[in-house]
Amino acid sequence: MILAIDTSTQWMGIALLDDDQIIYEKTWKTNRRHTVELSPAIQAALRDTGTEVNRVDAVAVAIGPGSFTSLRIGLAAAKGFALALRIPIIGVPSLDVTAAGVPASENDLICLLRAGRGRYAAMRYQNVEGRWKKDGDYYLATAEEIEGQITSRTIVCGEMTPEEKQVLSRRWRNTILVDPPTNLRRPAILASIGSTRYENKDFDDSATIAPIYLRTVKNIEK
Repeated sequence: MILAIDTSTQWMGIALLDDDQIIYEKTWKTNRRHTVELSPAIQAALRDTGTEVNRVDAVAVAIGPGSFTSLRIGLAAAKGFALALRIPIIGVPSLDVTAAGVPASENDLICLLRAGRGRYAAMRYQNVEGRWKKDGDYYLATAEEIEGQITSRTIVCGEMTPEEKQVLSRRWRNTILVDPPTNLRRPAILASIGSTRYENKDFDDSATIAPIYLRTVKNIEK
């Protein structure tokens, strides 16, 4: 049983994966109430599926980039489960979760996550043997700056307002905007990535695992 927790932004999510089946998934938008809403949501997931907490084999947690405060809340909850149950913790970059929800194609992919002040945390991916692989480093950019970087057919996916989608679609010959469900960062995908890493015994250290904060490279809003 894999418990997945994603508190990267104002969009939160949890999921339970058991025997290669998603038995629970919930994604919702919070109003900076991560601390208040996360624990009851996890308890409800376990209750609604009739799952005893000691059946959880590992915790997969999104580690950013994202909001400074919300990432700490999710990671603290994941560490609490891992330490209390003596189970592995698996940290997954948040934009990798977004990318994994997009079918691989011959086009490049840019995944976005809101970083405040009208900017995105972004990562470019390329298709390598049928799977998305990072191409470069995380970076901060506005919709206008990202639009200016698109010079060939590129899929753009992630949290975007209608106005920002309009900016990006000005490069209509090259920009491929995905449908709303694909833009959603799904905790079920996080759970699936966590399951694969659990099978491969690819764990993180509960004592040293830390969020990805782009503010360590460039200033980012908390």
